[in-house]
Amino acid sequence: MEITVNEVARLLDGKVDGDGSQIVNRLDKIQEGEAGGISFLANKKYEPYLYRTRCTAVIVSEDFVPSKKIQSTLIRVPDAYTGFTRLLEAYESSIRQNPEGVEQPSYIGENSETGPGGYRAAFSYIGKNVRIGKNVQIHAHAFIGDQVSIGDNCIIHPGVKIYHGCQIGNHCEIHAGAVIGSDGFGFAPQRDGTFKNIPQLGNVIVEDNVNIGANTTVDRATLGSTIIGKGVKIDNLVQIAHNVSIGENTVIAAQSGISGSAEIGKNCILGGKAGIVGHIKIANNTSIGANTGVSKTIKQEGTSVFGYMGIDPKDFLRSYTIFKKLPQLQHKLQELEKKQ
Repeated sequence: MEITVNEVARLLDGKVDGDGSQIVNRLDKIQEGEAGGISFLANKKYEPYLYRTRCTAVIVSEDFVPSKKIQSTLIRVPDAYTGFTRLLEAYESSIRQNPEGVEQPSYIGENSETGPGGYRAAFSYIGKNVRIGKNVQIHAHAFIGDQVSIGDNCIIHPGVKIYHGCQIGNHCEIHAGAVIGSDGFGFAPQRDGTFKNIPQLGNVIVEDNVNIGANTTVDRATLGSTIIGKGVKIDNLVQIAHNVSIGENTVIAAQSGISGSAEIGKNCILGGKAGIVGHIKIANNTSIGANTGVSKTIKQEGTSVFGYMGIDPKDFLRSYTIFKKLPQLQHKLQELEKKQ
């Protein structure tokens, strides 16, 4: 794909700072950019690369002020990261060929319906009484259980398993190996030390514009529904237990785990390997750092927590500074004890 810098700027509603007639035909990392490539600068840590990159053009935020001479033409937009994302979307749509039709062998059960413009790959399975909207892609080895509903414009990648009765909204993408609606971890302890299985009779509801990463598991509710709210983005290898509720536009990084019946608010951020204890509530706009465990309800919106057991990040760092000095403090204490 060849396009002028001016055309890119028009696509992104940006302004050109330099020669807009130049041609770009490739998307480059700023640190590896060569002539003909276009990149972006959104993180100040990468600014030094801007002054030595050979990219033909670089997308920057409109308020960016360079401290040195720049060889590349700049495209100034309100937000550089969002602007480059829009460019990636345009590039992807130009090269992606959306498959349509039905490949064989594939299976669809009684009383199931699929909308127009869809795609069913070979070795995909659709159970009974399933409702699938328009322009839905179901790739190889995907399993869609009985009485599942899937909205419009969804992509179900290879090997996804959606168990019976679950509901998927519009514009959702579920990546390879994810499991939606598996049984929650429910076992009743018995007097003899064994555990009795508790039937999981609920389902999972995934609302619109949700992305679920590869090999992530969302368990069905014991009763009622496990709910993934609109716009939620879930990374790979995440565990979401039964009866959990996740609010709109929350993002969850890889290897996080949320225990049963926890309620996560809107616009929250969970870093990698975050762990949430069951039956607690997390307020809207909460940020939970990587490797952080949260064992108590967070009531105050906009709270940030960090550390093995989540506390205020500044308190954790002060405590950790003392922790690193414990051997020295112990030695000083021993010396003082000898002098007594």
